[in-house]
Amino acid sequence: MRLSSTLFMMALVTLSLCHPGLLHSQSPAATPADLSVFQGGVRGLVISEAQTVLSSEISSSIVAFNVDTGDSFAKGDELVKFDCEIFQAELEKAQALQDEAEKTLEVNKKLESLSSVSELEVAVAKSKYDQTIADTKIKQYQVSRCTMWAPFTGRVVERVAAPFQYTTTGQPVLEIIDTRNIAVQVHLPSDFVSKINQTTTFAIRVEEVEKSYQGIVTALGSQIDSASQTIEIRGKLKDSHSELLPGMSGVVTFNLP
Repeated sequence: MRLSSTLFMMALVTLSLCHPGLLHSQSPAATPADLSVFQGGVRGLVISEAQTVLSSEISSSIVAFNVDTGDSFAKGDELVKFDCEIFQAELEKAQALQDEAEKTLEVNKKLESLSSVSELEVAVAKSKYDQTIADTKIKQYQVSRCTMWAPFTGRVVERVAAPFQYTTTGQPVLEIIDTRNIAVQVHLPSDFVSKINQTTTFAIRVEEVEKSYQGIVTALGSQIDSASQTIEIRGKLKDSHSELLPGMSGVVTFNLP
């Protein structure tokens, strides 16, 4: 009985060596660009085409915030107000010095016509007047930065600073995002690069709102990620949709020829 078992095992080993396919099923190798899977849809992310952090352009205290985290605003709205008293006073001083320099220049020009002053004195007066003009422009710019205006229509992501906080030039104050210009971001296997171009249309089914939207590819990534072997594709939706928010996601299907 033991001899029969031994002979049986030896036969199995011999059979497996000569015909491995009889004992082990082999799955077919997956093609690198499975078009059927691609047409079934890939994951896409809703993103904003503009997201930025607004920073203080002057060193001053924040007088008031007109928006808070999550608030909506329109382009041109006043978002933050800074204390502007010292900048306004410096502007008035610069304007007064400019007026003085202008009058001095006018007097020197009249005296020059009477040969009472030299050309050098007129040139010096003109130079001082030009300097006061430049200084006035600087002060006007600083005063204009006492108010932070919305560069586009959107929403506040985060209020970084606090009311009455003293901020220095370049310090972050508000993080905002454009909610009108929405795009779709997709990462595709690099094998599909040749199948997509900037005329390719697509549809995305956004899960959070359970709706589908149409769009067109607007940009292909400039390089392939070496680790994941994927390339970034971006597309723009055909219409504006206020219900869509950056961070939503869904399944994207491309309309291929």
